[in-house]
Amino acid sequence: MSSMRDRMNRLRGESTKVDIVAEETNIEFKSLAEPDQAEHPDRLSPGWAAFGVELATNETGSFLRRVTRYPMDYRHGLHALQELYAAAPGLAAFHPSEQSAAEQILFLDLETTGLGVGAGNVPFMVGIGYMSKGHFVIEQTLIRHPAEERAMLMYLAEKLQQFSFLSTYNGKTFDWPLVESRFIMNGLGRKMWEPKHLDFLHPARSIWRNTLVSCKLSHVEEERLGIERVDDVPGSLAPQLYFQYLADGNPAPLEGVFKHNETDMLSLASLAIRFGHLLNGNIEAYIPLPDEPEEMVRTGLWLERMGRKELPSQLFDLFMSIQHSKPSTLVKLAARDKKAGNWGRAVLLWQKAIIHSPTHFGPAAHEASIELAMYYEHKLKNYDSALSYVNTAFEHALHQSSLFRADTKRKAELEALRNRIARLRRKALKTI
Repeated sequence: MSSMRDRMNRLRGESTKVDIVAEETNIEFKSLAEPDQAEHPDRLSPGWAAFGVELATNETGSFLRRVTRYPMDYRHGLHALQELYAAAPGLAAFHPSEQSAAEQILFLDLETTGLGVGAGNVPFMVGIGYMSKGHFVIEQTLIRHPAEERAMLMYLAEKLQQFSFLSTYNGKTFDWPLVESRFIMNGLGRKMWEPKHLDFLHPARSIWRNTLVSCKLSHVEEERLGIERVDDVPGSLAPQLYFQYLADGNPAPLEGVFKHNETDMLSLASLAIRFGHLLNGNIEAYIPLPDEPEEMVRTGLWLERMGRKELPSQLFDLFMSIQHSKPSTLVKLAARDKKAGNWGRAVLLWQKAIIHSPTHFGPAAHEASIELAMYYEHKLKNYDSALSYVNTAFEHALHQSSLFRADTKRKAELEALRNRIARLRRKALKTI
């Protein structure tokens, strides 16, 4: 087996996962390949003190740590950190059988050497944030070489036991699975902690998918949380700066990575506050309700899925007072009303979707026509009105098939509309 492995290594050029990253970033990782050249584990070069990094040790070894404490009245964008105390109970909606408090939430954000959760991706920096003794505390730990990872993870494992909820942005898919895999690879066990996840990427997408260009954290915080980053190091550059440090031993470029991660932690707290206020139903006590029509509807729909009723009703009423809205948004709320049995508003929304699509009879107007045809046929038994709407939908579908290649789906749709027209004509004749 060993000779086969040797031959395969020769075929691959004897490259390791670290070597692959080195080639992609054009950096030679002498510190990784030759740990002897790294900083002495019991000493810290003076450059780290410039941005508050200290040496930390435990029974497993050493690593670096930076601690920053923010007062409760500190405002990160539109929200003050002290709002988390009032907002946190609302976050229990993510786990209805639980109760949540600000002190139970741990915020987590990683800076890693690459993407994915495989063995070659190492979290070189772990950022955590939490409420403690009247402050929002951000702790950032960093490893100077792979031998320090186990000590850093041991420290993290001890911290985890103090909290119940884990707040992240895509952490349920990326950050936490990666941490779990590193626990296993460092011999610390498979289930060190089982958190109740508060992954805010999913509600962010539910609410802002079509109203923001991107749902990346940096974009959401700028557009909706009132946060403006100045001279921020992009997260995509963090691995390159870390590898640069490994190559030359100069920690100065990593100051920007620490600040970027710190801002991420503050933004996570602000998101928790925003979603907590929405779920508590008292967002207006802190900031105005959304004024973008689709955001109103999407926010209301998300809140209903989370088990809330009062604020969604207010948002839907506010939406109905707007004169002009996108047909797709009108149809979205109509689908909700149809399911809830609110036929009066659903019909009005479908009709508005058609009226607001005079120059381009798009997918929303097509859907609205079919829904109105079904409503008039089955609910009101008004076959002439139903026939009028289904004819409009058929003409649109026929026009679309002439513009594009008629695939199986389009052919099936046209056939279904023909059958509906024929059935309605028979029903209409019987009423004469």
